[in-house]
Amino acid sequence: MLADLTIDLSGLNCPLPILRAKKALAQLQSGQMLATTCTDPATPTDFAAFCRQTGHELVESTANNGKFHFIIKKR
Repeated sequence: MLADLTIDLSGLNCPLPILRAKKALAQLQSGQMLATTCTDPATPTDFAAFCRQTGHELVESTANNGKFHFIIKKR
């Protein structure tokens, strides 16, 4: 799946990954996709809650070797 914007949030701990994702989403138009890579183990729960609260769609959430990858579709 191709994202319109990709950001690497590796090394950042809560709440910075969410805050940086929110800032990145503000640059996108409705329907565009943001891809993120994170290392904070709390991010799967945080990103799911963030999307539920803001109305963005969490299209994909995967984990591999201590890295978490998310694709979020802007509402």
